[in-house]
Amino acid sequence: MQIFDARAVRDRCPLPALVQALRRALVAGAEVPQRHVHALPGGASLLLMPAWRHAGPAEAGRTGPRLGVKTVTVCPGNSALGLPGVHGLYSLFDARTGVPLAVLDGGELTARRTVAASALAASYLAREDATKLLVVGAGRVAALLPEAMRAVRPGLAEFTVWARRAEAADAVAAEWRAQALHAGATRTIRAISDLGDLAAAVHDAHIVSCATLATEPLVRGAWLQPGTHLDLIGSFTPAMREADGECFVRSRVWVDTSEALAKAGDLLQAVAEGAFSPQRLQGTLADLARADAAARTSAGECTLFKSVGTAVEDLAAAELVFEGPG
Repeated sequence: MQIFDARAVRDRCPLPALVQALRRALVAGAEVPQRHVHALPGGASLLLMPAWRHAGPAEAGRTGPRLGVKTVTVCPGNSALGLPGVHGLYSLFDARTGVPLAVLDGGELTARRTVAASALAASYLAREDATKLLVVGAGRVAALLPEAMRAVRPGLAEFTVWARRAEAADAVAAEWRAQALHAGATRTIRAISDLGDLAAAVHDAHIVSCATLATEPLVRGAWLQPGTHLDLIGSFTPAMREADGECFVRSRVWVDTSEALAKAGDLLQAVAEGAFSPQRLQGTLADLARADAAARTSAGECTLFKSVGTAVEDLAAAELVFEGPG
């Protein structure tokens, strides 16, 4: 059994390759039971997210079917101990024999498959001539979004990060500048933290990607210019919300999995307000990958992708790490 720490996951899971691995996995399909959530003492939780495939995607060149389980602990009390509140591991098995194949760092795996899913959606829904990306949020996922989005929209050259704390936005912008310098690329990068600046930045952007823990809308539909693609990552519980109802009124809407309709506060609260109806849903990310759902139809329409995460994405990422991108 092999062990892949965070650095090994990062090195063996380049985002352009992962975007294509997700595409293949979604087309091939997998068994994805509903995640298991167990209450632990002290208000903590244990989450189990399994997925398996009896036969791998033929075009992927993988060797045999896989089974995987992501195990996540959520311990809110960790902040008092100076520890992250969320930890995770991913276990990969041979689906025929049950033989353990690998254990992978769950945090790095989750962050990378999350941004890769957003990039895959953007490959269908964002304008092909997009040059301006706004990232709302300054966490691990937010920091990875430019690299992921450039894998599908290489014309992106202007990047803005917004966060409530100026120092957090500045830190992410500095990381992006270092990456651009290492790559020898010329890019415009700026950090903002004022809400008034956020409104102007949303209006100016071609792609707006939100990765926050907000419980009140940060992005307003009135700010969106025609043709904007809005990517909502952070709202994964009914109490969380990153966009107001007007964003849903103005946009054609897709989700990563139909579970989003029951989990995501952005969707649930927009439905409660009468701003969105499930009947208006255009399809899932798998529908887009299989060409069973129409993607962007004009340069001027607004599109919206809401993700909550699905275990098939974790499985595809773990397979890529285990087999190697080459």
